[in-house]
Amino acid sequence: MISEKITIVNNTGLHTRPGNELIKLIKSFPGISVQIEKGEKKINASSLLQVMSLGIKKDDVITITVTGVDESNENQVMNSLKEFFATLKD
Repeated sequence: MISEKITIVNNTGLHTRPGNELIKLIKSFPGISVQIEKGEKKINASSLLQVMSLGIKKDDVITITVTGVDESNENQVMNSLKEFFATLKD
């Protein structure tokens, strides 16, 4: 299991369209569990409704936790997620 804090940099945060893209990315890695935490709330990131319930906005700091079969796979997923959030468009 690995965790990293990420600051949301795009102006519109994580709304429905990028939320769907996030779900597709996560589901492209079978056997991986991804959780997102914002404040006191922690959710399963493979559910769009749960992701939207966090109300992630610009400058929010979220914690992403990746759990998988092996550490190298977890690192690959985390790197993909960091790239996703770094290149998130409005």
